[in-house]
Amino acid sequence: MNGSTTAQHSEPEPLAAVLAALELDQTGDDTFVGSSLPQLHGRVYGGQVLAQALLAAGRTVSEGRLPHSVHGYFLRPGALDEPITFAVERLRDGRSFSARRTHALQSGVPILSMITSFQEEQVGLEHADEMPDVPAPESLPSSVELFNSLDHPVAQFFYRNGAFDLRHTAGNLFTGPAAEPTDHQFLWMRSRAPIPGDQLQQRALLAYACDQVMLEPIMRRHGLSWMTPEASVASLDHAMWWHRDVDAGEWLLYAQSSPSARGGRGLGAAKVFSRDGELVATIAQEGMVRVPQARN
Repeated sequence: MNGSTTAQHSEPEPLAAVLAALELDQTGDDTFVGSSLPQLHGRVYGGQVLAQALLAAGRTVSEGRLPHSVHGYFLRPGALDEPITFAVERLRDGRSFSARRTHALQSGVPILSMITSFQEEQVGLEHADEMPDVPAPESLPSSVELFNSLDHPVAQFFYRNGAFDLRHTAGNLFTGPAAEPTDHQFLWMRSRAPIPGDQLQQRALLAYACDQVMLEPIMRRHGLSWMTPEASVASLDHAMWWHRDVDAGEWLLYAQSSPSARGGRGLGAAKVFSRDGELVATIAQEGMVRVPQARN
């Protein structure tokens, strides 16, 4: 399968659905309401509610202040058929920084609680890790092509609804476990169509996209795949730092690892690099990873 022949920026429909879900209705000075995209497992996708909460918080800060970090906890599964209310609390507005707490609510209880910090653009010390040397995305198999080639309802769902093209450097986990167990992985990701919008929207879309891969290094280390029977994988908390401007419509390299797994929980980490080698974000997520019989 040649990853350079299809799955280019020519499939706007899935991305358009994501962008529509991120368009929140403002119902008060600091309250917003959003809807959810369909999901096979019947629960709200964590990346969606993360991105929506970030955008809600961003609409309460002064123009020119962009999010540089979020820290959030997924508290309850979200229902797809119920709107989500985003209640923003203005914690602080300083000379350079603003802080907001956002609760994503359904039936009056939070499904996500998140604090976001915003900062004005400022001059300061600068350094960054270098991007690892990996194969170019054009040389790697495309998740979009894979899903389109499989005559299976799950694969066809992700072909129709997946807004991002994922290209792993050492084999994906969509149809089976990795050939060799390792707690590291590299993958390229970009949207299936160019992304309009300002830098707040771009950062929100990075939050949206990353949630689907953050726990894969744990699965790769223990011989699991997304098809492992009776495996249960869910995000518990999420931390993210944006270091530089990002364009989620261009290829981004995720350099991922998992330093630990224990007690049904695992920690995934990622450094995200732009195509030209800039470190644009760092992400950490702990998740529940349970299998019928624990594997070493």
